[in-house]
Amino acid sequence: MENHESSNPNPPCENHCDSITSERKSHHSENTKKNLITRLNRVEGQIRGIKGLIEKDTYCDDVITQIAATQAALNSVAKILLEGHLKSCVVERIQEGDHEVVDELLTTIQRLMKK
Repeated sequence: MENHESSNPNPPCENHCDSITSERKSHHSENTKKNLITRLNRVEGQIRGIKGLIEKDTYCDDVITQIAATQAALNSVAKILLEGHLKSCVVERIQEGDHEVVDELLTTIQRLMKK
């Protein structure tokens, strides 16, 4: 399974993260959404492939290799989202005087690093 680069010319949030309402949302550009969905569709296919390998009693090391590739692909999606979040959502909220976003960000980074 391929390892795809995580760099993205269009950060996901693109200065449209709504932090005023109680339900925050990110408004991704169409290019960013398309990129993320394409990557997630690949991950979904990789998961189905792993399931097939298990069903076919494929050698354990080969299955583990495919699991690692799938985790790397999913991590690249998270990196793209995190980059856009930092560059827009977090910056906007700090500029608005909402410094609680820093604690939220630290919690998010801790969750990502547990993997």
